[in-house]
Amino acid sequence: MSTATPLNSLREEEQIMTTLLGVLKQEQQYLVAAEIDGLTALTTKKSALVTQMTLLSAQRHRALGKAGYPAEEAGMDAWAAACGADAAEATALWQALQQHARAAKELNRLNGMLINKQMNHTQGALQALRPQTAAANNFYGPGGLSTSLPRSRGFLAG
Repeated sequence: MSTATPLNSLREEEQIMTTLLGVLKQEQQYLVAAEIDGLTALTTKKSALVTQMTLLSAQRHRALGKAGYPAEEAGMDAWAAACGADAAEATALWQALQQHARAAKELNRLNGMLINKQMNHTQGALQALRPQTAAANNFYGPGGLSTSLPRSRGFLAG
């Protein structure tokens, strides 16, 4: 990682967030196409990116605190406005990061809805394959005979 300054953290966070947005868009495409193999690889990548974002955010908060600003998101606007020659870049990066975070949150919400839809569809398909009750199982028994017909024990006339 770069030297611990809020601006350096912002630069790295913006790059990672842009990558994360791409991963979330790809995840959405895989969900729509039900490409499970692709989702598995993306989940690992997404987790790694989120971990990096968390570490960089904590680094940025520490750097804000050392610079005399609140060590949280609320301190970013004041810090960006006061960072001299880099103020325009800092403000633009901070606004872009916030915008991308909102977009990522929305994509993640939509992807969650797609996951729930897939799960409901899968559960419905599984439920259709299962008998509802023992009495409703009127297909075929283990011997290949219909279970809906009463079995005859034979009739002896005598």
